[in-house]
Amino acid sequence: MSDTGHHTYQTDLTWTGAAAGFADYESYDRTHQLAAPGKPTLTTSSDPAFLGLPEHWNPEDMLLGALSSCHMLSYLACCARARITVLDYTDRATATMVENGKGGGAFTEATLRPVVTIAQADKVDHALRLHGTASKVCFIASSVNFPVHHEADIRVAGAG
Repeated sequence: MSDTGHHTYQTDLTWTGAAAGFADYESYDRTHQLAAPGKPTLTTSSDPAFLGLPEHWNPEDMLLGALSSCHMLSYLACCARARITVLDYTDRATATMVENGKGGGAFTEATLRPVVTIAQADKVDHALRLHGTASKVCFIASSVNFPVHHEADIRVAGAG
């Protein structure tokens, strides 16, 4: 929902492991469903390091995925405004989270590694610089309290 620049989002979470109950930290099912109105439901869990199921997305995956996705969307918008034709975009993002020894922790950094193929050979430098602009306008990157680095690779279609 939008009201002159103010946007509100809603998700609904249901713990699906509740039926089994639990007696201790090691024994409970961490599986849950995450839904948003009009969107497919995700089955999620905790990171396997915290006894979750490896086949499901976890909050840490989703945070990194949100950073990568938001950067790509911001970057594509920047390129479209600059009339740079993007033909392909992939990203192999990584992030580091450090436990604090008190049951919690925090992300300390993330690195996005976009590989972008553009149509115009004369716009490689501009396309590379737009990653900085995209980072500044990305809503998710602007909301986290850790650095988000970029190691971008710009390629030109048809160039060896």
